[in-house]
Amino acid sequence: QVQLVESGGGLVQAGGSLRLSCAASGRSFSSFAMAWFRQTPGTEREFVAAIKWNGRETDYADSVKGRFTISRDNAKNTVTLEMNTLKPEDAAVYYCAAHVTAHYTKRVHDYYSWGQGTQVTVSS
Repeated sequence: QVQLVESGGGLVQAGGSLRLSCAASGRSFSSFAMAWFRQTPGTEREFVAAIKWNGRETDYADSVKGRFTISRDNAKNTVTLEMNTLKPEDAAVYYCAAHVTAHYTKRVHDYYSWGQGTQVTVSS
């Protein structure tokens, strides 16, 4: 089991940048693929980005490709989401999640551990 804590959310103007971090504790962090999801009130949690256990493969939602970058540091047990050129529609609570395997998917139910979420607000 791995425990996750997100940080780095906040208020930013459209066009600005934010850097979200996810700190993991527990065993075998490097064994799991990791991902970021986001959710707004009244909607389902949606996939944002994912990274394979070794950091060598990543995937992104079409809506964030070219603007967001996911990375991980297995030595520090951290996952980071760099968000650039933010848009008002990027505003949401962002969640870090650990996959049940070393290889990612985009399905919420394939992720067994979740952080508490961090709020991102983008003003227009």
